[in-house]
Amino acid sequence: MTDRITKAVIPAAGLGTRFLPATKAMPKEMLPVVDKPAIQYVVEEAVAAGLDDVLMIIGRNKNALANHFDRVTELELSLASKGDEKKLERVKESSDLADVHFVRQGDPKGLGHAVLRARKHVGDQSFAVLLGDDLIDARDPLLTRMLDEHVTRGASIVALLEVDPASIQMYGAAAVEATDDPDVVRVTGLVEKPAPEVAPSNLAVIGRYVLKPEVFDILERTPPGKGGEIQLTDALMEMAGDVEGTGGVYGVVFRGRRYDTGDKLDYIKAVIQLASDRDDLGPELRPWLTEYVASFDRP
Repeated sequence: MTDRITKAVIPAAGLGTRFLPATKAMPKEMLPVVDKPAIQYVVEEAVAAGLDDVLMIIGRNKNALANHFDRVTELELSLASKGDEKKLERVKESSDLADVHFVRQGDPKGLGHAVLRARKHVGDQSFAVLLGDDLIDARDPLLTRMLDEHVTRGASIVALLEVDPASIQMYGAAAVEATDDPDVVRVTGLVEKPAPEVAPSNLAVIGRYVLKPEVFDILERTPPGKGGEIQLTDALMEMAGDVEGTGGVYGVVFRGRRYDTGDKLDYIKAVIQLASDRDDLGPELRPWLTEYVASFDRP
């Protein structure tokens, strides 16, 4: 396999009910993480890995996503007339990042259905799927490694993260076999949100996938599963058996920094962590945080 993968699919049709009322009129993907919407971090990650053709699967009331990645000529002209080159550059960043396309999911039938909606755009090429709730720190590249493993092994690749066994019921859990690389495993089975006592491992599938195009045929015939939705996990479980010569499924075990912006508490943690690490904010924020935390022990 030598063809370079250029296409990324980002499902972004969810309602974001966990963040109501903030998401009543604003897509959850547009919630700011410091000074950029969460979705921009995801697109930047795709572009950094060489994926410059991005398809977003959206639902109703998601026009803000298209607007964010479009040009805003009047704003650019205003900033240029004021000589504010730094802000002008930041504004233009999102519109110059990638070739971004949009397609409606229509019926909310689950992640597998959202991925299936990308079929016409992707065609018969392998592609990556990035979920917007998972932000991967740019200093700990994951997607590039997954793309390399896809080429080396001729297989679909999922990202795996070791989690507290008590938390595995929040994820898809992978049954795995070791390979010659301690950070790469062969996936032999997947279970969607298992109870801890029956989970095959504490390796959780997180929101990064590199998929062969055969996944589309499998999703076409995959019946609704857990929650009455078409689960991508079910299709991957079938592919793990190397059905129809799909090459199986391998997992890259990620040991870097990941921020979950789909949960309110973890979203707040993500903002604090990323802001603390920035050169322009960290020097003032870190001492304030230290003082603030110390105040918890005061009478």
